[in-house]
Amino acid sequence: MTAIEVEDLHKSYGGTRAVDGVSFTVAAGETFGIVGHNGAGKTTTVQCLTGLRSPDSGSVRVLGLDPAARRRRLAQRVGVQLQESELPDRLRVAEALRLFAAFYDSPDDWRAVLERWGLAPLRNKAFGDLSGGQKQRLQLALALVGRPELVVLDELTTGLDPVARRETWTLIGDLKASGTTAVLVSHFMDEAEELCDRVAVFGHGRIVALGTPRELVERTGTGSFEQAYLALAEGGVR
Repeated sequence: MTAIEVEDLHKSYGGTRAVDGVSFTVAAGETFGIVGHNGAGKTTTVQCLTGLRSPDSGSVRVLGLDPAARRRRLAQRVGVQLQESELPDRLRVAEALRLFAAFYDSPDDWRAVLERWGLAPLRNKAFGDLSGGQKQRLQLALALVGRPELVVLDELTTGLDPVARRETWTLIGDLKASGTTAVLVSHFMDEAEELCDRVAVFGHGRIVALGTPRELVERTGTGSFEQAYLALAEGGVR
């Protein structure tokens, strides 16, 4: 079963082509990685997947729906954690989860989510007083409180210390084990290699390579996924 279908996606801003003919599919239950340098087209592609932007041309289907035309309906089935997501500093953890749960027709029990994601000891703590890792844990819980079939995670561990990154990886592993489809956008190659079933390498608005981390290492003849990414992103291997 296919969760995402993107066919010949194009999006420009003025005279700049941000996305130039991108096509890929994501299977239900798959953790799909999107990696690439700044300006490679990752964010625009994700915005088209979530209905935040409309393509200039091409086709996008998420859970069988057009995100641009059916954004409100799709919002009930897709959880999103964006890179620059912020909450009011004085909003408490339990208040945030209760508020977000109210946005959905059939949400998870927000109290159970507090327990499941290790947030119960922080329930009365204000967002502004949370550490970076705690904020990311809360953002992930907020993206999941609606029982989404698919979750989009954009630069989930940027700015976290190594311990917090590893803790977040564990949370994503738990998410994967639950069968939830995930799209993970990351600048960290070790993260993509550890968490993703397949990875799309973006460059200059296009997908320059797509496959499992092992397949991309073998294709490039390099010794690690990070080296494979560098070779592919720099156009050294086709």
